[in-house]
Amino acid sequence: MAKEEIRIDKWLWAVRIFKTRTIATEACKKGRVTIGDGQTVAKPSRMIKVGETVNVRKSPVTYTFRVLALTENRLGAKLVPDYMENITPKSQLDLLEIVKISGFIDRRKGLGRPTKREGRDLARFTEEAFDSGWDLDFDDIDEED
Repeated sequence: MAKEEIRIDKWLWAVRIFKTRTIATEACKKGRVTIGDGQTVAKPSRMIKVGETVNVRKSPVTYTFRVLALTENRLGAKLVPDYMENITPKSQLDLLEIVKISGFIDRRKGLGRPTKREGRDLARFTEEAFDSGWDLDFDDIDEED
């Protein structure tokens, strides 16, 4: 007999949103998980039902999922679409893409040298800037004393 309700931390772990149940529990306790209209899940023991909407904030993006079915057991990746639907708004997914692209620009001091990939991306970015017709000649700027 299928359950009508299940703990949210178990469900988040079972549908592979979090790697471990401990991480899912911590996310709930820290207020990174909301249900429906933005009701914060303060306790990982909060019960969820089929049809509810779950929002999970993984900086910088807030993912939105619709609960299609309940399970307590960890699922294989191919079975996840039977249990949840990813309804994250396109604006959030675009934000994720921007963060991926600009990763080398926002590097915090002390994180080391850029990787080869980041170096190629940076080179491609600067080539596009020079090839785009921008006026980068600073010699004709009037100097004022």
